[in-house]
Amino acid sequence: MPKKPGTNPKGEFAFFNVVYEDDTQRSNRRVPAELLGGLEGDEPARGYIMEQDREIAEKSGRPTLAIKSLSRVGVKKK
Repeated sequence: MPKKPGTNPKGEFAFFNVVYEDDTQRSNRRVPAELLGGLEGDEPARGYIMEQDREIAEKSGRPTLAIKSLSRVGVKKK
């Protein structure tokens, strides 16, 4: 049975915008919040998103694209 909107706990996922080498962008890629933080900061998100991309590429038959940049949604740049 589907969940009602708004029933997911806040802070369960962090969202990232991903820009690939061919300058395409994917917005709001979800990464589990428990992977982030610590000494590595947001770097574990790159590996998680790369793994998602590999799975998508296998299913679609298209090659994976290299990630050019990764930025967390909602965080102001300094």
